[in-house]
Amino acid sequence: MAATDMPRVKLGSQGLEVSKLGYGCMGLTGMYNNPVPEEEGIAIIKEAFSKGVTFFDTSDIYGANHANEYLVGKALKHLPREKVQLATKFGICKIDLTEVVVKGTPEYVRSCCEASLKRLQVEYIDLYYIHRIDTTVPIEETMRELKKLVEEGKIKYIGLSEAHPDTIRRAHAVHPITALQQEYSLWTRDIEDDIIPLCRFILILIVFQELGIGVVPYSPVGRGLFGGKAVVESLPTNSFLEKHPRFTGDNIEKNKSIYFRLEELAKKHGCLPAQLAIAWVLNQGDEFVPIPGTTKTKNLHDNIDSVKLKLTKEEVKEICDVVPISEVAGQRIGEAFYKTTYRYAITPPLKQ
Repeated sequence: MAATDMPRVKLGSQGLEVSKLGYGCMGLTGMYNNPVPEEEGIAIIKEAFSKGVTFFDTSDIYGANHANEYLVGKALKHLPREKVQLATKFGICKIDLTEVVVKGTPEYVRSCCEASLKRLQVEYIDLYYIHRIDTTVPIEETMRELKKLVEEGKIKYIGLSEAHPDTIRRAHAVHPITALQQEYSLWTRDIEDDIIPLCRFILILIVFQELGIGVVPYSPVGRGLFGGKAVVESLPTNSFLEKHPRFTGDNIEKNKSIYFRLEELAKKHGCLPAQLAIAWVLNQGDEFVPIPGTTKTKNLHDNIDSVKLKLTKEEVKEICDVVPISEVAGQRIGEAFYKTTYRYAITPPLKQ
């Protein structure tokens, strides 16, 4: 796909325009696999941009000693800054397989933003997310400091990640929220039931249209399952997926059947299972801008080509039917270990 072929969409109603497909940079500095050499990481970001991807996602917690932000900052030196939409995040102080420490005080907000600007070597951040919600600090206090950063020109737009509907509304009342980043894929469709309880999938758009908030699904390839991880290829050494409930024990044996069913359906569409999984997310509407990540150029090209796949309502339903949520074995990792998913992300009321 040529750069001019990549569609562009409005993310939310505040004016941010991004490529229809973004690129998640997390894997470049480890997590699913070993970190790639710096020159390879820079090369894949440059290649994504050459193919029309302009929306890049990172965080201050990705990689040892903030390595991901440093890498993205170096890659940006090779690209026209004004044509890139850069997203990063703050809020997670520590993460390992036993705990996640989250902080959202005003002082921490500002210190994190200043540090990210230096590591990324930029004057402003296009989209700045609260990575996880500090349930000990009223969301209004966190948002007031973010609002100041917008007024100072250090960030342009504010986003939330894994936030409860009540928290979204309270945050939006302080300053408009542009995007909500949420794990969403064929085998993780919690928001279809919990954000609008008992409503059908298509109605989920109403919540975000009401507030003018875009949706940025992360892990649209099912943490790699729909790309064949742990099915047609083994998990890389030191991958955090070795501890993920859906990739371990009896669960992965059960989940392999999901991959094989999607693989058969993908053949019908003349594409790869991962492409069909991404296309399914893309075809939910312009409000959805997924950010698949990869360390391989071929996979990057395949992901970008998924934008070409157009699905009818009947085909979207058919894809849902071959991946029934009731048959997905294992919890999301945030549910299993940390209790940091959006269901728990409610903050105390603001003291008057």
